[in-house]
Amino acid sequence: MSENIQGTFTSEKISKIRWNRQDFTEANSFVTGSWDNNLFNRITYWVFRKSEDAEIYPAPVNFYPFVGDVTEIQFISKYCFVASSSVGSAKLLQIDENSGNLFKELTTWDNIHYFSTGESASCTALSTFNQDIATVGEDGRINLLTAQQKDPVRIIENADSCSLLCIDFLRHNEILTSNTRGHMKLWDLRNDQDTPATTFMLPDQLKTEATDIAHHPTQRHIVAAGGGDGSLSVWDLRQSTHPISQLLAHSQAVSEVMFHPDRPNNLFTCSINGELWHWNNVHGSKLNFDNDSHWLATRGIDAKVNITELCGPLHKPINSFDIDRSTLLFGCDNEAMYTIKNIIV
Repeated sequence: MSENIQGTFTSEKISKIRWNRQDFTEANSFVTGSWDNNLFNRITYWVFRKSEDAEIYPAPVNFYPFVGDVTEIQFISKYCFVASSSVGSAKLLQIDENSGNLFKELTTWDNIHYFSTGESASCTALSTFNQDIATVGEDGRINLLTAQQKDPVRIIENADSCSLLCIDFLRHNEILTSNTRGHMKLWDLRNDQDTPATTFMLPDQLKTEATDIAHHPTQRHIVAAGGGDGSLSVWDLRQSTHPISQLLAHSQAVSEVMFHPDRPNNLFTCSINGELWHWNNVHGSKLNFDNDSHWLATRGIDAKVNITELCGPLHKPINSFDIDRSTLLFGCDNEAMYTIKNIIV
């Protein structure tokens, strides 16, 4: 591997990894979530420390035992984050560095996803907007939660007739969901009717489920969706119920897709085939995204988008990544996590 890549053995498969971003300084800590452990999984808090030979390395500080696989982690403030579980629950946890246990459990939403038989259904994904939280699951249900209270604010019982895979808060009153049939649905939360405002879908010959979705940080009508077939679709939610472009990408399903939070002409994807790619829209910083966005205009891999493979194939699924400034973290099924430094964005 490149000298810019540092691997750290974790002794467990990493399902999620998220920076604990700071207000004005570079992030120095992060959390990971695991899956497929025998007794219980773990949410681990890590900090970067300096060794005697001045090498910077990530060190685990403490862990929180977690029932079920960790299916998502999202911070809602500097010290608080929400984690979802494959047993149909979600937890709001606080990092308290003055506490001997480090993690403080603020709220638990148990059994918010379940089948008609009463059996628990996986909470497959969650998304946050300030203190608001939305979850989706294998049961086709949407739960709207808030950090301030235990009871759900709203439940959309039959949001979908099949499993929901991912969700994204576009605005405080809008969420976007994706199901296993390849449909994305836009929900206007101001409407008290439990029906989507718009349904988006790929053409029949290209139809695949969206395994992860992400909105552009400043132009939230621009959405990138990673596909179960490894494709990357770009949507303009204002203009069409079909994608503006569908790009050739990985040979297997996309695990996560993410725009760089500060330099959104850079986009990143990882795949279960062990690949991690950096997509650079070389003209993006000069564009007005309301007019001639190359993310929207690109219809294939060509000179408008440069693609860089950030690491050699690991031959195990890369499940999750997160980037802060020029440093990217990612977690893998080979029981390791990696730090990539000095990414050019």
